[in-house]
Amino acid sequence: MSNLKDIKNRINSVQSTKKITRAMKMVAAAKVHHWESATKASRPYSTELYRMFQKLLNSVTQFSSETLKIKTAIDNYPELLKNKPIHTVGLFIITGNKGLAGAYSTNVIKAVLRKISDYKSEGISVKLFIAGQKGISILSRRLRNTDITIEKKYFSAVEEPTPLEAREIAEDMAEYYVDGRIDKIEIITTRFKNMVSYSVDSWAVLPLEGVKNVQERLKDNVLEPLMEFTPDMHHILQKLVPMFMTNIFYQALLEAKASELASRMTAMSAATTNAEKIIHDLSIQYNKIRQAAITNEIIEVVSGANSLK
Repeated sequence: MSNLKDIKNRINSVQSTKKITRAMKMVAAAKVHHWESATKASRPYSTELYRMFQKLLNSVTQFSSETLKIKTAIDNYPELLKNKPIHTVGLFIITGNKGLAGAYSTNVIKAVLRKISDYKSEGISVKLFIAGQKGISILSRRLRNTDITIEKKYFSAVEEPTPLEAREIAEDMAEYYVDGRIDKIEIITTRFKNMVSYSVDSWAVLPLEGVKNVQERLKDNVLEPLMEFTPDMHHILQKLVPMFMTNIFYQALLEAKASELASRMTAMSAATTNAEKIIHDLSIQYNKIRQAAITNEIIEVVSGANSLK
């Protein structure tokens, strides 16, 4: 009977777990639709902003800050557009704050470790900027005895991505780049595909893409359409470069959020299915033992009755 009690307790425990995983699946499913819509709606804007930025750069022959009022590093667009020898790379990493999302954060961290190894083999130093508690805790432990440091930590950005959060990140990155503490910035995140699929990807941020192409076009005497600027191209670039940088980080946060929720929904769906299978198997085992116990009791009763005859 003690065995029956143990099995019954385990069935009750798994049933409680099943309720939790099913609830988490439903919550993730409800949220992922919202962030999927936000991610897909933001993509056309990001594409057009990139095209406009490229077209503007192709019309500019030189970058100057002489007439500009520069308050923060992100306003210093000539420095942000400058290609420099790469000695130190800043990696902006996006993971989740919570677990129970399958291999979502683990896949990102594996990509980060591979990227660090690649840069180390080239003699390039790495500094980390991490959004998400999972990435912070795991990478702090994995890189404890190395010379790699976590420069900045972001928590709220992965919970509710907003342009304001993205702007804060962009300003931090711009400050490190302009000060010369890093010479290149990459984002390591996930790109949302659909409800059951995402891919780990890396995006180059600084130096901003397009400058090299401009110089090559000027060198090859390739004609570009004439553009007129009001008030002038330098003030327009000073406004556009921060907008462009902010949008890169915002789009990365959106893609990561949708990917995390999709991964959590899939993981909780699989956990719920596994719980149902365990409950089914335990119920069969419980019924078999109970049936055997009842059969033994019947045999004992019949044997006792026969002994009285």
